[in-house]
Amino acid sequence: MVERLVPDELWELFQRVVPDAPSRPQGGGRRRHGDREVLAAIVFVATSGCTWQQLPAASFGPSGATAHRRFAEWTQARVWAKLHRLVLDELGSRGELDWSRCAIDSVNMRALKRGDLTGPNPVDRGKYGSKIHLITERTGLPLSVGISGANLHDSQALIPLVKGIPPIRSRRGRRRRRPDKLHADKGYDYPHLRRWLRERGIKHRIARKGIETSQRLGRHRWTIERTMSWLAGCRRLHRRYERKAEHFLAFTSIACTLICYRRLVC
Repeated sequence: MVERLVPDELWELFQRVVPDAPSRPQGGGRRRHGDREVLAAIVFVATSGCTWQQLPAASFGPSGATAHRRFAEWTQARVWAKLHRLVLDELGSRGELDWSRCAIDSVNMRALKRGDLTGPNPVDRGKYGSKIHLITERTGLPLSVGISGANLHDSQALIPLVKGIPPIRSRRGRRRRRPDKLHADKGYDYPHLRRWLRERGIKHRIARKGIETSQRLGRHRWTIERTMSWLAGCRRLHRRYERKAEHFLAFTSIACTLICYRRLVC
C-alpha cells in the first residue's frame, strides 16, 4: 500500500523538500514513524476522502492523529507547495510544459465547518463555501493555485494567481514564469486586467461580455475544465472539511502535485 501510494520517484522528490525530524535531547519516547509511511497515509486521506479517524492504521502504521499532526507540521513548513514546484521543475526540464497558452478558472465547493476564507456562495443559496482558483498550462497541468471565499469575484484572483506562478526550469535557457497567452471567460472581462496583462507581455484571450456567446466553452479553455475534473479525483476536495484555510490549500496542492506527477512518470 505504501509503495503504491508513494512510488520511489515521488519519494525521492519528497525527501528533497521535507524538513529534518526534530531531535529529542531528553531521549525516550515512542519511535517516530517513517516519513514515507506518513506521507502515504496523507495521500490516502486526500484521495479517498476519509476522515483522519477513519485512516486504517494497520495498513500504514501511523494513526490518524499522528498523520494529521505531521500533516500540520509539513503544511506550516510549506512542504506541499515546494513539492508541487519541484515536480513542475522536473516537467519543465524535460520540455513537458507548454507555455504558449494558459487558462484560468475557478470552482466552488461547500464549506461544512466554515472557517477561514469562506463566504456565502451566490450560486448555492448563500451557503458558506470556498473557491479554488487555478491557472493551467496548455495541456492542463496546474501551475498556480489559490483559495478564497465563495463570494470573491473571479476577477480579483487573476493578478495574485499570475504573480503566484513560480519560476520554473526550462529545457533550454533561464527559468520561466509568464505564459505567452492567457485564456479566461467573461468573469475576467475588465479593462484593468487586460491592461495589467499587456504591461507584462502576456497576450489576453478573454471572452467579452455581450459580444461572445457563452454556449461554447472554447477551443482552448476546455483543458482547465478537464483539470477541475482531475481535482475531483481527490475526494477530500469534494467538500471543505478543514476550518484552517492553509490545511484546505495543502490538500489542493497535494492534488495538483499528483496530477503533475502522473504526467512525469507516464
